[in-house]
Amino acid sequence: MKKDLNISLTPKQASDEQFYCPIISQKLGVSDSDITSIVVRRRSIDARQRQIRINLGVTVYLGEEPEVSSVSYNYQNVEHKQAIGIVGAGPAGLFAALRLIEMGLKPIVFERGKNVSDRKRDIALIHREHIIDPDSNYGFGEGGAGTFSDGKLYTRSKKRGSVQKVLEVLVQFGADTEILIDAHPHVGTDKLPVVIRGIRKQIIASGGEIHFNSRVTDINLKGDRCTGLKLDNGESYDFNALILATGHSARDIYELLNRKGINLEAKTFAMGVRVEHPQALIDTIQYHQAQRGPFLPAATYSFVEQVKDRGVYSFCMCPGGFIVPAATAPGELVVNGMSASKRNSPFANSGLVVEVRPEDLREYQHHGVFAGLEFQKQIEKLCFMINGNTQFAPAQRLTDFVAGKKSSDLPESSYRPGLIASALHDKLPKRIASRLSEGIQQIDQKAKGFLSKEATAVGVESRTSSPVRIPRNENNLQHIRIKGLFPCGEGAGYAGGIASSAIDGERCAEAVAKMVF
Repeated sequence: MKKDLNISLTPKQASDEQFYCPIISQKLGVSDSDITSIVVRRRSIDARQRQIRINLGVTVYLGEEPEVSSVSYNYQNVEHKQAIGIVGAGPAGLFAALRLIEMGLKPIVFERGKNVSDRKRDIALIHREHIIDPDSNYGFGEGGAGTFSDGKLYTRSKKRGSVQKVLEVLVQFGADTEILIDAHPHVGTDKLPVVIRGIRKQIIASGGEIHFNSRVTDINLKGDRCTGLKLDNGESYDFNALILATGHSARDIYELLNRKGINLEAKTFAMGVRVEHPQALIDTIQYHQAQRGPFLPAATYSFVEQVKDRGVYSFCMCPGGFIVPAATAPGELVVNGMSASKRNSPFANSGLVVEVRPEDLREYQHHGVFAGLEFQKQIEKLCFMINGNTQFAPAQRLTDFVAGKKSSDLPESSYRPGLIASALHDKLPKRIASRLSEGIQQIDQKAKGFLSKEATAVGVESRTSSPVRIPRNENNLQHIRIKGLFPCGEGAGYAGGIASSAIDGERCAEAVAKMVF
């Protein structure tokens, strides 16, 4: 016999079965010896009150053992099947490839960057020598921008596809099974490369192809139909269907589409700073106690405010994490955040950004659909030039940012290229800086201590999402004018993170199969 049960426990009680088994036996009115197994199905933290509670959803087995079952997806050999092109080996592209294989189609993936191992060397050069390889960096390369990130898997896109399947596939290729249980799962930047390599090996073992160092320079058209692509080495490939999953930083792809008269749209995005606190301070604020103790993870936060009719919100919060240089071309300065699986850095960071709508950029309107891109570029170049054309990031104590004065010194930071005290509040556009300042003060009213001189604002957080959308038909997911072209994932404007991008990749693969078959 088995019974499902929801229980609320202290952090210590939830840390080990030896503590929660007696509680469960009491609730069920059975002895401990009657319980043969307890399987945790769900886990979440409730920190709304001063007494922190851990909510567990469990299945209790009485007099029987649970069936040993692990979900595993089977990938057939598609070496001689019809080939489908995929541009980009990020989450959208890789999950599209796996789904195509499941449906009997051969994916051929083109990635402008390098495999994940070689990519690490180029990333090290950014930190040590401030050298940006425009094809291999934190944004481009195997696994996309998600490879070197916290690996957060939370998404609100549950109606668009199966989040559970995405999690199960990640576990199949090496992610920890804990992601199947946690309410807000994450993989960690130390473990994601293993998962990504596993997916690559499966695609190749199934007869698919992945071509690295293969930047797409043209999309072949015949009338209103996509017929293939051309690479920077001059090679051309013919396809009846092409999934375009290039990520939100592939500006050259937007420019290519625009030159070819393929419709694009301006869309809302966000810009701001990355805020870094001591993790211990965030723990104190969120857990309402001096120290989080041994049974709680590094605390997270999520804030959304409204300031002058625009959203001000935290984005990509990395507890126990690091700030990293995320520019994708020389002459830019962009910051992002990441965490290892243990989230054990002494710092916490998060993007704190302001909503930017197309109508907010009137002075850039002569750039047409690229108004937002040009705005991004200008701010990123400005931040790069502030500190002598390096990856040293302009920064300010958070209290000074709000007060509108340059910091005389800065707290210790996780950002390894280094910080330089700058009047960041004066470098960002006033419509961004003023809303950020007010939003920070509103957040501090809810989370006392957030506005701290021990916190640092680091610029610039500008790649939350693309300012451009590649419009597609909602029914068949093809471009609204070009048949056989399937805009996909973050770069197309239809996802925001690893999980939602993976889901969109699967959806596009399924739409391709419907067209082909």
